[in-house]
Amino acid sequence: MTLVISLDVAELAATRFAASPLCETIRAVLSLARPQPPSVNRPWVDWARHQLGQRPLRVPRLWPLIVNGLPSFPEFLMPAPESQWPLFADELARVAATAAEPVRASLCRVFGEGPWPDSARELFERPGKSLREIAAELAECHERLIAPHWERIRAALDADIAYRTGVLASGGARHLFADMHPDLSWGAGTLTLRDADTGDSVCQVRKGPDGVVLMPCVFAWPDVSVSKATSTQTTLLYPARGAANVWSPLDDHGLRGTPAEHLLGVPRARLLGALRSPATTSTLARQLGVTPSAVSQHLTFLHRGQLVQRQRRGRAVLYQTSDLGLALLQRRQGRTPGEEV
Repeated sequence: MTLVISLDVAELAATRFAASPLCETIRAVLSLARPQPPSVNRPWVDWARHQLGQRPLRVPRLWPLIVNGLPSFPEFLMPAPESQWPLFADELARVAATAAEPVRASLCRVFGEGPWPDSARELFERPGKSLREIAAELAECHERLIAPHWERIRAALDADIAYRTGVLASGGARHLFADMHPDLSWGAGTLTLRDADTGDSVCQVRKGPDGVVLMPCVFAWPDVSVSKATSTQTTLLYPARGAANVWSPLDDHGLRGTPAEHLLGVPRARLLGALRSPATTSTLARQLGVTPSAVSQHLTFLHRGQLVQRQRRGRAVLYQTSDLGLALLQRRQGRTPGEEV
């Protein structure tokens, strides 16, 4: 199916970037439902399944709504963020406060004439009460599945938005969308999402007001998706760059005896490994259990050696391992195949 979104110059001017902890939470739950989760997020899936095996997570109202075997789930569960970095509590409050009419209309669009799960029927009949209970389930999902990793997830999303805004500034909208995903393209006032695996039909998206909200998502990998009908702004979810690095191990077990350890020492090698996923000085200090001043000294050394790169985002500075640093981390002791004596 090909999805087509009318996006003229005025609407493109209103298009913006945003990240969403609620979106990451819902997409994480969906990842747990997949028999074969994408390799990028497999380390997190293994971690989450182990945690839930020790203490199960009860989501009887949420699960049937989103893990439904259908192409979509009710869009009011994931409204467009009102700001670039909304608080999870604020997003949850918006879900709980959704009016009855859009709730019922969305349920009818998703489930139609097919079988309705009990939680959908209860939501249709008593939207206020059911939404509060769903919000409580989402809150527990976020606390247990996302909060332990949120700082690293947020750093990856922040780095992606910084990169995309640079692409937009240097290459324009056509380059931005083409770089975002191979199935996306923009031209002549139209944004097109092609999916050859679902046939040749064309669907015109019922666009919300004020352009499109572009949302990087760690748990969206490798797919891009568009809200086909919504009572808020239209959202476009795409895979965040460097999503796999969010789950890179933070310990130094894989660095023992490597050139990185011999050249830099264990503390700096660990720091270089941790920065496969972008992070701030304070985040690194908490992750590695050291003081911010110690991290800052090591970062200065690594940056001068061109092993890490940095980029300012507002008041914060994000650091990330450079290509040279990654090459050093990937080297192992001994000669590589074909290397002369």
